[in-house]
Amino acid sequence: MIIIGEKINATLSSVKSIMLNRETENLIDLAKKQVESGANFIDVNVGTGVGSLEDEIESIQWAVESIQEQIKTPICIDSADPKVMETGLKILNNKPAMINSVKAEKYNLEAVVPLAAEHDSFLIALAMDESGIPKTVEGRLRCCETILSACEKYGVSIQNVYIDPLVMPISTDINSGMVTLKTLSAIKEQFPGARTVTGLSNVSYGLPERGRLNVAYLHMCISAGLDAAIIDPLDKALMAAVKTGEVLAGKDRHCRRYMRSFRK
Repeated sequence: MIIIGEKINATLSSVKSIMLNRETENLIDLAKKQVESGANFIDVNVGTGVGSLEDEIESIQWAVESIQEQIKTPICIDSADPKVMETGLKILNNKPAMINSVKAEKYNLEAVVPLAAEHDSFLIALAMDESGIPKTVEGRLRCCETILSACEKYGVSIQNVYIDPLVMPISTDINSGMVTLKTLSAIKEQFPGARTVTGLSNVSYGLPERGRLNVAYLHMCISAGLDAAIIDPLDKALMAAVKTGEVLAGKDRHCRRYMRSFRK
């Protein structure tokens, strides 16, 4: 299971302060803690909602430069603006990277997919289009087909694509969790070679004891074919659930990763 650490996100008030005040030491500390806890990628979202696009471009330049100077773990550039993505990728200078994300919308595809091709980076593909997130499995699969067609056009290998079936809060739609699970299974069947990822904690939004729901849902997603998760690697219960979920789903040969984790 690939773990994408979600903690460096400027929509969080504590991280927003780090970005606005250029608190390099705190930024590096947050990145290091995630790596030490098992993150394989560090997601970096510098969008504070304050200032201009130029400010955001300056922020991604500062953040990526600061992190890569001290940490070798690959960075996931997380932005809604292709110009911010491009800046971050240029600074990484062809080091292993991930783009978060692209959706099945014409302008977005034409702006983002070529960046993944140019920099040979991994690409998170959202199962949505300009109309939003389809409520059905079939609708989400159509979005996936559109994105993968664009990837083929621009020369992005399907092995570099992580498809996100999108998790919605079950507090607003009790059936949404099952739609995501069915979409996960369908993606693995319909698009061999593509991998899957999701922002898991959305499922419990608005409900008490969110951690319990997140752990249970992570096990279900692993069983359905989840390859990567955007989560908080500092959450020990959730990180333990990665190991238990993989061993129970037959994805941990001879239970070795589970045993190593248990001994630690």
